[in-house]
Amino acid sequence: MSDDHPNKDLKDLDNRLKQARQEGKIGAPENRPGGTGDASGFSMAMRVGSELVSALIVGVVIGLLLDNWLDTGPWFFVLFFFLGAAAGVLNVYRAASSMGSAPGYIRPEDKIDG
Repeated sequence: MSDDHPNKDLKDLDNRLKQARQEGKIGAPENRPGGTGDASGFSMAMRVGSELVSALIVGVVIGLLLDNWLDTGPWFFVLFFFLGAAAGVLNVYRAASSMGSAPGYIRPEDKIDG
């Protein structure tokens, strides 16, 4: 095998990617995660809803398990219901405040000096 064969394949791939980008098949905002396509509002609503419901369910399950294990009645159920609801609201706040930013993005004013 010749040594220039992999370079030829990479150049061919690069040319095809450039052509696809110019034709608009790749890199359009609606095709990227976090883009501004038609489904972004619906996907955000689904994410917010699932964050809230899942945190609430986890809190309720933990409360029920502790109540059954310790035979304490509804006390842990009530406590973890409210803790799960608070965690769900916090998750919704985090999801809504990071809307429009890429994962791992830190705003300059939030950067920790050190």
